[in-house]
Amino acid sequence: MLNKWLIKGKCKWQAANCSNNELKLYNKAFLSLLDLPVNKIPLLALDLEMTGLDPLKDQIISIGTVPIIDGKICLAQAQHKLLKIEGSVGQSATIHGVLDNHLQQALTLQEALQWLLEQATGKIIVAHHSPLDLRFIEQALKNNFNEKCKLFAFDTLQIERKRLLRKQEMIKNGELRLGACRERYSLPVYNAHNALIDALACAELLLAQIAAIAGEEEIKAADLIS
Repeated sequence: MLNKWLIKGKCKWQAANCSNNELKLYNKAFLSLLDLPVNKIPLLALDLEMTGLDPLKDQIISIGTVPIIDGKICLAQAQHKLLKIEGSVGQSATIHGVLDNHLQQALTLQEALQWLLEQATGKIIVAHHSPLDLRFIEQALKNNFNEKCKLFAFDTLQIERKRLLRKQEMIKNGELRLGACRERYSLPVYNAHNALIDALACAELLLAQIAAIAGEEEIKAADLIS
């Protein structure tokens, strides 16, 4: 977990220096959330499907978002967006199931980024293995808006790693996968690799984690930020 003062300093700098107005507003709003109790913070569970794992050469195909407000998942406000890409989805279709013809009426990456910033402003992003998703978004912001911006999130994988290491010395291969983490909290099994379903799965996992941690210690926003 990261130092709160380093996060605040970075976000203050970005709020003052970003030229994109939506990104500036996002950083200003993010700063106002850091000192709130976790159960009072609006959250946005997020998942991306991509053509690969390298943000320098691969592309975002879909984005799923699920808001969490006052500790409750807002399914009525959940959204799933497909994105146009350059070239073909290729072999990645075997993982996420999105085909080239599905993307004909999809958003451009620039449209999707504007939409995502609007959805995320005033909320803290939640993701499972958030560095991967955030690196893709950061690279997209750099390519499309010429903005070099560092994003922060609650990472359910890191939260689970911290909890497991309190109970055992080593973490076995596969124990931190989203499905394996959910199983420890008796959450239902969902099909993976759909951005909306994975965002919902992540949202449910976070609420289960918070409920488990709440009995052990006081939770502050900065304690969960990665």
